[in-house]
Amino acid sequence: MDLQGNIRVLARVRPVLEVERNSGQGTDVTEFPTEVELLVKRDEATRSAFEFDRVFPPSSTQEQVFEGVHPLIVSVLDGFDVAIFAYGQTGSGKTFTMEGDAANPGVNTRAMQTLFELGRQRSNDINYTFTLSVLEIYNESIYDLLSDSATTKGERGRGLDIRQGAAGIIVPGLAAVEVDSMEMVTAQLEQANKARAVGSHDMNEHSSRSHMIVCIHVNGVNAHNGAATRAKLNLIDLAGSERVGKTDASGDRLKEAQNINRSLSALGDVIAALATRSKGSHIPFRNSKLTYLLQDCLSGGGKTLMFCNVSPAAYNLGETICSLNFAARCRAVELG
Repeated sequence: MDLQGNIRVLARVRPVLEVERNSGQGTDVTEFPTEVELLVKRDEATRSAFEFDRVFPPSSTQEQVFEGVHPLIVSVLDGFDVAIFAYGQTGSGKTFTMEGDAANPGVNTRAMQTLFELGRQRSNDINYTFTLSVLEIYNESIYDLLSDSATTKGERGRGLDIRQGAAGIIVPGLAAVEVDSMEMVTAQLEQANKARAVGSHDMNEHSSRSHMIVCIHVNGVNAHNGAATRAKLNLIDLAGSERVGKTDASGDRLKEAQNINRSLSALGDVIAALATRSKGSHIPFRNSKLTYLLQDCLSGGGKTLMFCNVSPAAYNLGETICSLNFAARCRAVELG
């Protein structure tokens, strides 16, 4: 598998939900001719065809999905910056893919397990240390989900800034916790999730109202010659793209939705600029906090993988096509 060059895109289609079936809106519009192709039925006569690096139908397990990610996790230990993000409309399965649940752990848990296991296997040659940070971007402000106020009171502290440091993009003041076991990681992620901004609207009872980024910094020291490597893994659960009218959002929910859509639009602008750039052309990374934070991984030195999470239901046909079109544009981007 070629890990460098383009953004790797995996499409995942969630099952039709009971509520969709009961409402008569659950007609499945997806077909899966091969492991890399997805067909979407616009009507009886028309199909839209998409090709990605892998397509996961509703029957796919969390383990099967992680197999598509595993090679990138290994590359983090070899010194490569990696970003893995889940994109899609509200309620399309992004958080399940990234976080999962106790019975079906998602990418975040499996990635950390892989880092720890491979780190132990290589311990005779390289000593690895892992530090964990968790932040959210809520209404275009950055909040530390492992800060004292977040972990002890479940409250947001003050917003943090982003800076361009000598070693790349940094967030001064962001808590970094050294972890060496899954028990430590689980405890920290549970605290972070309690502090994360969630709300409810007509599309999703527990909709994430912020982008959540789990960042693992990996530092390695060669036991034989002292050579050092460092890399970071960003695991990103994006807030859902949504049509404001469809979610019946108002007040705070409306403001959140507008900021989410602006942020995702800025990501789209960056992807478009990367796809058509010439040498020295401007890429608008600083137009949003999200794209600024992703700058290192999208600038050519790192590797990026995108999950495109979609609904199979006819009710969501418009959003599904929009998400898949965005994913297809991402796949065409050459990094570096």
